[in-house]
Amino acid sequence: MHPTARRYRRGVHRYRFLLSRQWVILTIVAIALIPTMIRLGFWQKHRYEERTARNDLVSSALHAEPVPVERLTSPGHAVTRTERYRTVTATGTFDTAREEVVRRRTNSDNEVGFHVLTPFVLTDGKVVLVNRGWIPADGAQTAFPKIPAPPSGRTTVTGRLMVDETTAASGIKNVKGLPDRQVMLINSEQEAHRLGAQVLGGYVEQTAPMPKNGSPEQISDPGSEDAPLNYAYMLQWWLFAAGVPVGWWFLVRREIRDQEQAAAETEPKETEPAAV
Repeated sequence: MHPTARRYRRGVHRYRFLLSRQWVILTIVAIALIPTMIRLGFWQKHRYEERTARNDLVSSALHAEPVPVERLTSPGHAVTRTERYRTVTATGTFDTAREEVVRRRTNSDNEVGFHVLTPFVLTDGKVVLVNRGWIPADGAQTAFPKIPAPPSGRTTVTGRLMVDETTAASGIKNVKGLPDRQVMLINSEQEAHRLGAQVLGGYVEQTAPMPKNGSPEQISDPGSEDAPLNYAYMLQWWLFAAGVPVGWWFLVRREIRDQEQAAAETEPKETEPAAV
């Protein structure tokens, strides 16, 4: 046999193990993993872009100049993504007689309590809902808690404009039959029916004036989502995808080396002829 043909047959024989059941399954899995990891990388890329855009939107809203609340919302208005977190001002009086609390809300330390929801009557008679902040749930939650009083008389409040809460968006079930003046969600349409008044869409998370003695505890700003983490995951998945064929080839080379070593150990050793 020609030497070239002999070397070719020897090379083919070296890779014959790739046709075994074990190696066929391993190769199929490796081939399937590559596009899967590439798609996961693109998914993380989309998440990174979404979170970056959301962070930019929130940041621009928080740093925008304050505007009167009625410039952005009105009775029945659904607060939009670009209006959410905008700093707004409102001038009027707090209606503490029809104040409510929002159940099962946590503060920055994850303590369970209430959010204080106070109707704020504007100079034209319309109402905007003001979330004055968080108070602890001392004792049984069936009783209406003691709430620090807001400023009396005509005052101006500043805060972040927020969208109406719904079960679909928040995951909070709107439980019926709660104790008097307690709710699960902050919803302007629901409050308009209760108050019998024109209630501006959405509500305001109060940031000023600061409450006396720090109570109610003000709600912290939304902060930013960890978009760089998604970017890191994107690179990680794509590195994994690139590493699969490298790892597969490494395993192939190791298998060939192990076979050659085993073959060398089983070959009979040549013995020197005995001296005469």
